[in-house]
Amino acid sequence: MSTIRKMRFSSVGGNFFKELKEQVDAYFERTGKSTKGGWALYLQTTAMFLWLAGSYTLLMAVDLNPWLAVLLAISLGLAIAGVGFNVMHDANHGSYSKHRLVNSAMRFSLDLIGGSSYLWRHKHNVLHHTYTNIEGLDTDGDAGALLRLAPFQKWHWFHRYQHVYVWPLYALFALKWWFADDFRELITGRIGGQPFPRPKAVGVMTTLFGKVLFFSWAFVLPLLLHPTWWLIPLWLIASATTGLMLAVVFQLAHCAAEAKHFDASTTPEMPLEWAVHQVTTTVDFAHKNRLLSWYVGGLNFQVEHHLFAKICHTRYPAISKIVAEVCRSYDVPYFAQPTALKAFLSNVRYLYQLGRKPMRVPR
Repeated sequence: MSTIRKMRFSSVGGNFFKELKEQVDAYFERTGKSTKGGWALYLQTTAMFLWLAGSYTLLMAVDLNPWLAVLLAISLGLAIAGVGFNVMHDANHGSYSKHRLVNSAMRFSLDLIGGSSYLWRHKHNVLHHTYTNIEGLDTDGDAGALLRLAPFQKWHWFHRYQHVYVWPLYALFALKWWFADDFRELITGRIGGQPFPRPKAVGVMTTLFGKVLFFSWAFVLPLLLHPTWWLIPLWLIASATTGLMLAVVFQLAHCAAEAKHFDASTTPEMPLEWAVHQVTTTVDFAHKNRLLSWYVGGLNFQVEHHLFAKICHTRYPAISKIVAEVCRSYDVPYFAQPTALKAFLSNVRYLYQLGRKPMRVPR
């Protein structure tokens, strides 16, 4: 069976990650804190599920005027994304709990909100986290012909306007994920252009069972309780809210002018050591915005997450200071936009710049 292509990273600069790990380990030993989730994460989990359940119950059980229904649909979409940010993400990385069964149970939350935890671990944990911003290996940076998200991707004339039309595409992201992407990947055995190990029977059954549960509560039950055409705009509003939140938050970290990109087809070996590669291909944002950090599950600390994915996101603000200091001592560029707005504008500028016709058009 074909396997995922391997890419070597440079061995130069290996002391950077060694020292970084030693200082982070010393922090946890000194403070006595666990690297996994504690009461703060459990409270987040409870809040996100209550938010989701409350929005859904009100939509299903209460006779609402159209405007309140729209607001609740937006609330539901935000809650679904919040579960993804705060629960499934840590669980699928094994950083939610020190107990494997707890991580397994919590990672199924992705299946409950429409995705596949099995496929996600291969696409996100293996391809994206190992080969960040490497064209041809990191499938997160490949959105097909409609978007040019990396300088090595083929340019088309319509990319001139991608910074304008990208937003409705982001809004469709969740629907595409729920109804098309997971099924196509499961059938073809490929994520992007990369093969992944065929799941055993339990993996297939878990994925399909999760899809049945999600489609039942998200589409079938509402149709049975409220057989009206009004469900269509409410479905679109909720899914668009989820898609926009998920796409924008993940794009801010890697689709920015400050983040480096590489081409696997022309580079036999990455020029940087793996940990340095992670720092230079990733951008943090809004470190001081506690509310935003709480909602997005620490994903505004993407540099720390890429270096220490096994550490719970509630610990990232503390270790970010260590990461920044070690980066300074090794002259490794560490980028952190001060606000979410500046990160957003940087992303828009990046999309605009890549949309302009390059001097040399990639084939």
